[in-house]
Formats: sequence, C-alpha cells, structure tokens
Amino acid sequence: MRVGVLTGGGDCPGLNAVIRAVVRKGIKDHGYEFVGFRDGWRGPLEGDTMTLDVEAVRGILPRGGTILGSSRTNLMKIEGGVERVKDNMAGLGVDALVAIGGEDTLGVARQLHERGVNVVGVPKTIDNDLNATDYTFGFDTAVNIAMEAIDRLHTTAESHHRALVVEVMGRHAGWIALHSGMAAGANVILVPERPFDMDEVVKHVESRFRTQYAPIIVVAEGAHPKEGQMELATGEKDSFGHVRLGGIGQRLADEIERRTGKEARSVVLGHVQRGGTPTAFDRVLATRLGLHAIDAVAAGDFGKMVGLQGTSIVRVDLAEATDTLKTVPAERYQEAETFFG
Repeated sequence: MRVGVLTGGGDCPGLNAVIRAVVRKGIKDHGYEFVGFRDGWRGPLEGDTMTLDVEAVRGILPRGGTILGSSRTNLMKIEGGVERVKDNMAGLGVDALVAIGGEDTLGVARQLHERGVNVVGVPKTIDNDLNATDYTFGFDTAVNIAMEAIDRLHTTAESHHRALVVEVMGRHAGWIALHSGMAAGANVILVPERPFDMDEVVKHVESRFRTQYAPIIVVAEGAHPKEGQMELATGEKDSFGHVRLGGIGQRLADEIERRTGKEARSVVLGHVQRGGTPTAFDRVLATRLGLHAIDAVAAGDFGKMVGLQGTSIVRVDLAEATDTLKTVPAERYQEAETFFG
C-alpha cells in the first residue's frame, strides 16, 4: 500500500513527531510506502509531493513546524477540486491519506471520505478546540510558552507600576488563555466564551493596584465585551471564511489606561506560541497519535480521527470531531474567577 501524508492549517509543535511515527511504524510493521504532500490540501490538489522514508524523518522529532509545509487551501471551494485530488492520488498510486490538521483540514477530510477517498485524520490545533479528544498536541507547548512570558511580565509590570495586557491565541475557544493565565497567576482572564464587562475588568485592575502589585490581564484574541465585538485589526478572511483577528489586547490596554489613569501596555504573543520545539507531553502525544493513525489505515478503518480520551488513543468518526467546537465550559471559567482581582 502507498499512503499519502499531509499537514494543513496553522503549524504547531508536534507535527513532525506525527509524521515520523506514521512513517516509521508504517514501514517497519506494515511494509508501506509513503508520499508526502506539500502545503496541506494544495499538495494533492496539484500533485506536489516529496519523498517520505525513514531517512526523511530522521532527526525531526524535536523540530517545530512541519517538514511538509502547510497552507489554508480549501479544495472544496475549488471547482473540480475533489476530482483533481482523486486523479492525482490514482496517478501517484496513493491508496489512502493521513490528514493532520484542525477543524478546517479535517472538515475537508470528512467530505473527501464521503466522496470515496480513504482518509484517516489526526487532530492538530494549538487552540485545543477539536471535539472528541481531550487534548491536541501543540496546546501544551503554547501554554508553556505563554506561561513563561507572563511569569517574566509580572516583574517588569511591578517595577513600573503598570498594567500589562497579554493577548494569546484563541479565536473561538479560550483554552490557552485559561490554562496559561491560571498557571502564571493572572489577575484577569478573558475568553471568547464569556463576553466580559469592562467595568468589572477595571475594578479588578484597581483592586490589584491597591495591593501595591501590578495587574496582569490575559486575553484570548477572540474575546469581546458584552456590548459587542471590538473592532478588528483587519476585515480580511482566509479561504475557510475566518476573519483575521487582532487588536483586542491594545484596545483593552487603552481603555484601562483611560479609566484608571495608570499606564497600561499590551503584549501580543502571536506566532511565538506556534514556534519552536514541542514539550515532552506534546512529543509523546503526537507520536502516539501517529502510531494509531497508521494502524487505522492498516485496519481499513477510514473516515475516522484518532484522539486522546483519558490516557487511551481511540478512533472516532470525523463527523463527531468536526461537528462542534470544544469550548471552555462555565465551571472551568468559574474556577479561574476565584483568583481575579
């Protein structure tokens, strides 16, 4: 059997660990050949490939990013896209696909499976918002990067008696903000699932200043106030229809400074959270997901995604994984609210 592998959507630490595990076990245990498709769904759409063998995956376990490249190509919006993918796979002798990606990449995988393509999905999103899996690789690394940054910001904020607003990733789900904020002792955490009251935020900031300490506010990029969305930095959309977010951190800092009279600064961590070497947790999780993904291919169990539930790797329908996002529940946010102010 010849198996294609691709990585789609935003990059994150752990992608190379998945690729390595898929290829190593596929060759050793099943005798498969592998084809790497470059840049997400653009690869099979255009027949752009690279060799994937043991030599190609040697030494990539600790590397961030993806040796296959990535993109946000949405082949479902390209006329004849599905047929082009099928024709290119047939021409290359590719019998099955392992698609590594988030809701958009796996949403396309689901539709391809419904159209007769043999595909197995591996969940990838640093936002940790894919359903049917407890954690996605890359999330732990992003949280640790954000936590370390917030730890460092505490001392400079207190030295200058200023408020610092730390903007982290999280379009629809605030998992990174919640975990990094709790781990680093943030005074306020703002997430997309819970529209915030600006008056309450200011009260928490002022309360913190009264204790002679400086406040740290952690905000997910998709967070917004009760009275409506804050202005976006850009109205541009990607091929999956997602508006590019940005600017909530600066808007908050400006408003805090205006209302309190205290200096406030915004720090946007942005793509720093995506880059660099994965944590041990993410390396192990990504490796296990890759091993089980190629086993699903060997079993002919297509249309499935491998995911972590408890300590076990399980197979779930792609539909279950992509129908709804996994967002921060009210009870988890209430735990964090204990430490606000």
